[in-house]
Amino acid sequence: MIHATAIVSPDARIGENVEIGPYVVVEGEVEIGDGSKLDSHAIVKNGSRIGKDVSVGNYVVIGGLPQDLGFDPATRTYAIIGDGTELREGATVNRATQPEGATVIGENCYLMAQSHVGHDSILGERVVLANVAMVAGFVQIGRFSFMGGGAGIHQYNRIGEGVMIGGNAAISLDIAPFTIVADRNELYGLNLIGLRRRKVPRDSIQALRTCYKDVLVESTNVKARASELLQGEYRDIEEARHFLEFFQSGKRGFARAKGN
Repeated sequence: MIHATAIVSPDARIGENVEIGPYVVVEGEVEIGDGSKLDSHAIVKNGSRIGKDVSVGNYVVIGGLPQDLGFDPATRTYAIIGDGTELREGATVNRATQPEGATVIGENCYLMAQSHVGHDSILGERVVLANVAMVAGFVQIGRFSFMGGGAGIHQYNRIGEGVMIGGNAAISLDIAPFTIVADRNELYGLNLIGLRRRKVPRDSIQALRTCYKDVLVESTNVKARASELLQGEYRDIEEARHFLEFFQSGKRGFARAKGN
């Protein structure tokens, strides 16, 4: 299943039923799981770990050097792609900068054409990046989040679970779980469509509505107010607890509701 024009390192570990197309390059100690497919001209660099049933499109580069001027290429780092993930044409995932560290793409993610994930970032399961979405280094994106085309996330930012990021958005603050954000760090309410598609109970959605208004619309100190609410009834509601716990960490500040 390896095309005659492909270049595959003898140190690579290739699973069963893997397809490696024309002019693909697999360098060094790479691992590719069962059933994965690499389309023509894809490049998988040393230190990459590709899971099972992963689809790697044309001209994708996995495990490229971090875009960090101080990085020593001899540092042993990794790029990990979870099972069932699809990377479309020209997508790039850089390897980490920290020794033995990894840039991680979770299971069943979908990275559309020309999207980019920077070094040391971690994407949870079922994250979608639309065309030309840009994720800088050390970013965390929670599972089931969607990032619109042309949007960019500043380094060290955290994006909570189930967030919808609008196209061409510029994100430089932490974004609370289950919210919609667009433009420059402006929240536009809860991602109700996403919550309903995931069949989140109505009571949980109502609790999130209350927490969102209390913490991100009316409060002057989001961390303190979230801490107060965690001590009450919301700690027993999974989604509300997850929402409130998000504010207990982070260094970049939090996006607020439009108008605040």
